Amino acid sequence: MQGRKLLITIGAIVAVLGLVAAYLFFGNNSSKQEQYLYIPTGANYDTVTAILHREHILNNNWSFEQLAKIAGYPKKVKPGRYKITQGMSSYRIVRMLRSGSQSPVKLVINKLRTKQDFANFVAANLEVKADSILYLLNDTAFTKAHNVDTNTAMCLIIPDTYEFYWNTTASKALSKIAANYKKFWNDNRLQKANTKNLSPNEVITMAAIVEEETNMEGDKGNIASVYINRLKIGMPLQADPTVKFAIGDFSIKRITGNHITIVSPYNTYKNTGLPPGPICTPSKKTIDAVLNAPDTKYLYFCAKEDFSGYSNFAATLNEHLKNARAYQQALDARGIH
Repeated sequence: MQGRKLLITIGAIVAVLGLVAAYLFFGNNSSKQEQYLYIPTGANYDTVTAILHREHILNNNWSFEQLAKIAGYPKKVKPGRYKITQGMSSYRIVRMLRSGSQSPVKLVINKLRTKQDFANFVAANLEVKADSILYLLNDTAFTKAHNVDTNTAMCLIIPDTYEFYWNTTASKALSKIAANYKKFWNDNRLQKANTKNLSPNEVITMAAIVEEETNMEGDKGNIASVYINRLKIGMPLQADPTVKFAIGDFSIKRITGNHITIVSPYNTYKNTGLPPGPICTPSKKTIDAVLNAPDTKYLYFCAKEDFSGYSNFAATLNEHLKNARAYQQALDARGIH
């Protein structure tokens, strides 16, 4: 009788332990609603457990570690970015990490001005180092393989939404971006560029100037036509944004005589033709505005006197000076100097 009671007691204990184990292994083990576990390249199991402890990702580290050992995870650690959601159990977490089921990073690229800006942006979102990105953008073998040079390398960066795994290498990340550049330049766009006697990279270089000149979509085509017309007659572009780029100070509000003396291939007051490369990463809309620029006789533009953000365009210097005076008078009337 006593033996039977003992067996029942042991059975009850085993059942309770089984329920506890089931709860620990298959119940909620996420400490927050949603967070990400970043496992760096070259990390081992000890690194993973240290991160889990440090970041307080789990409610119960013991259950995770027991299941991890049972599943052989310590020998199958895979780097990456893993999404831990509310309600995830140790079992689901171990299975996800063991299989390497990462959550990709959506990299939304908008306007960036320099290689360093781009490299820093990528490095802030992916595991890759900024120096690795810069090295490739300045590597002649890499740029040549993608039909750019070290000056026009930023032409490859078409603003868009890109999807990467967090531990993607610099080479793979840039190659994917370059593939999007190649896709963007379809036969239709290439034909339009050819019609304007511009290469794809020259179109982007011009679009970058237009991008910095205005936020008004309706003016971009006409501004592009001004620069196209100046190129045709060998007139300096005299684009203020290129001087800001040459100086490296984008906070300058007004370009003066002192600014335009800077010695730089990006100073379009001193040099004719387009600058060596783009001064920012222009949007697809702006690139298309250059490709679809109307055939005009405009050689000048200046801000409208109504402060709407739009511009007045002129084909002659006299007409331009008249527009400029109207704008200056409007500034004076408002006490703006």
